[in-house]
Amino acid sequence: MAQSNDSDIGKMPFERAIEELETIVKRLEEGKVPLEESVAIYERGEALKRRCEDLLRQAEARVEKITLDAAGKPVGTEPLDGE
Repeated sequence: MAQSNDSDIGKMPFERAIEELETIVKRLEEGKVPLEESVAIYERGEALKRRCEDLLRQAEARVEKITLDAAGKPVGTEPLDGE
């Protein structure tokens, strides 16, 4: 697993963040990671978890804004990334 610094997490798409988080969990569960590295990847995992939670909250808020018009088509949608 290529680790970069935590500053990249804030720009990471959900799929990439959850994939890396799953890799970290598997490595920690195996118990073959030295203690110092375990602490470092655990901290990164916490940051990835927060990123995923933030993205899920944003998606939930976006879904709540969707309404249907008289023809049953969605209206009031916004891009997920807010752009």
